[in-house]
This record gives sequence, structure tokens and C-alpha cells, in this order.
Amino acid sequence: MEYTHLGRSGLSVSRLCLGTMNFGWKTEEADAHEIMDRALAEGVNLFDTANVYGFDAGKGRTEEVLGSWFARGGERREKTVLATKVYGSMSDWPNDTFLSARNLVRSCEASLRRMRTDWVDLYQFHHVDPSTPWDEIWQACETLVAQGKVLYVGSSNHAAWQIAAANEAAARRHFLGLVSEQSHYNLLTRHVELEVLPAAAHYGVGVIPWSPLAQGLLAGVLAGQEGSRRHAYEERIEQHRPALQAYEDACREWGLAPADVGLAWLLHQPAVTAPIVGPRTTAQLEGSLRALDVRLDEAQLARLDEIFPGYEPAPVEYAW
Repeated sequence: MEYTHLGRSGLSVSRLCLGTMNFGWKTEEADAHEIMDRALAEGVNLFDTANVYGFDAGKGRTEEVLGSWFARGGERREKTVLATKVYGSMSDWPNDTFLSARNLVRSCEASLRRMRTDWVDLYQFHHVDPSTPWDEIWQACETLVAQGKVLYVGSSNHAAWQIAAANEAAARRHFLGLVSEQSHYNLLTRHVELEVLPAAAHYGVGVIPWSPLAQGLLAGVLAGQEGSRRHAYEERIEQHRPALQAYEDACREWGLAPADVGLAWLLHQPAVTAPIVGPRTTAQLEGSLRALDVRLDEAQLARLDEIFPGYEPAPVEYAW
């Protein structure tokens, strides 16, 4: 396993991040434990979750599955860089949502109870809260850090200017601020190249892409390798069919699985720390691990850019 620092922090994380969103409702608890054991054995140490995950089984259920896994001992907690998120509504009451100081502190304490741990390594804002000032957000985070309940803070789904505003506000308070940003980034969805990636590079913020295979569209959907996705995403498949066909043809020519190429492409992007892979089974995790061994040359990367054109950093993209 290769490791890198999370943004400008001194924290070492694996080049793949284990996403746990399926655990506890699509993936049974015992199977989730098996996946996490295998991930840790392979050196994957960055695990990502959120307080709202659990869906049909109830919000918070996924964090509970992580908690039961940590409770098995064997230094599982000590070896894991644990990341969770806060923002989404946990109840119908008005203060159990968003990023108020009250919700940040109370949600963190609730997440710690569910996960049976004393601290979260990376506490992430799941979305932007335009109604709460950064000084309030950082004051709450400073308290959590001082108490040892949170070590680092990250964002998710934030625009470049919001990353800038957050870290400038943190700097005024002599606080570390954001060290990571989770963004929607894959060969099909490259909007973050305009401003988010340049901002992240400027502020030393590591980028953790979610949906790295575009919900399976980049995993060989036309060839049937992700056949279960076809019905649910038929409209999107038809929208991108020419590009997907060219992509799968290129992967076949190179003798590589499309899913491996999609993940490997992200790993070749300088701004990317670790794509999030969200396996439902151990076999899917094993498939994701193969991407770590894929090295794409300049010609292959150029061909992928031809199939899925990206963006130059703003304003170069749209202004002389």
C-alpha cells in the first residue's frame, strides 16, 4: 500500500479510502466486518462514513457497524484513520441539522457514542451551510479539538470560494482549518478542475473524490460488467454512450478492466489524495485494490482526456 499525507497535514493515509455507506443496510454487519478486516490487512487505513448513513436501516446505523467492529479489538481503532461527516438532518427538530455550533458539538458526541471511540481523526462538513458564519463553526471545532474529540477538520461538496473563506477565517483564529475536501470527481464529472482543485492546491487541502466510477458507469457497464446498473441508469448510459464505448474499447485494447482504469486515472491526478471506494462485498474491495498497481502512460492519459475532456483551471478555461 502506498501512503500520502492528507493535504498539508502530517497525517499519513492510504491512496484508497474505504467508503462505508453501504454498511448496515445493503451490506450485513458480519460482511461489513469482513470487508473492513480485509481492507486493514491490505493497508487501507482511511475509512469514511457519515452520521446520516444507514438509510433504510435508520440514520446512524453505519456508524454503529463501525463501532461494533472497533469493539472487537485487535488495534482496529488505533490503526484506522476514522473520518465521519456532519450536516444532514438526524431528526425533525430544527437544531439537529446543518453546522451550528450546537449541532457540531452534539453530533460529534453522538457519532463517538455510536462508533464506540473517544475521537474522530477527520471531522467533515458534509455540505455547505451558508447560514452559519465560519467564526461560529471554527469556535466549535476548536473546542472539539481542545477536548481531543476531533484531530483534523475537512469539508465535502464545497466550492472553491468557500474553501478559501473557511481557511482564511481559520487562519485569522490561528486554527489549522480545512485539510481535506470530498468532491464529486471522476472521468465523467470534472467540474472541480475549474476552481476547486486549484484552491485545494493553494491551501494545502487534500482532495478525496467520491463516486470515482460515476455510480458504475465507468466500470464496464456496456460490456455487462456492471449489468445491474443498466436499468437504473439507462438514461445516463444513453447520454454518454459514445464516450463510454470509446472508453471501454480503449480499456480492452490496453488489457485493463474499466474500473481499474477509472480509479487509476484519479490516482494519477496530482491533487487527489485517495478516491473513495464503496464496496458492498469483499470481492468488490479486492477489485478496487487492483487499481493501485495500474500505471497509465502519457499516451493513455491523453487518450482518456480525448474521450472525456476536462477543464483548464479558471480563468484560463474561459478567458484569454
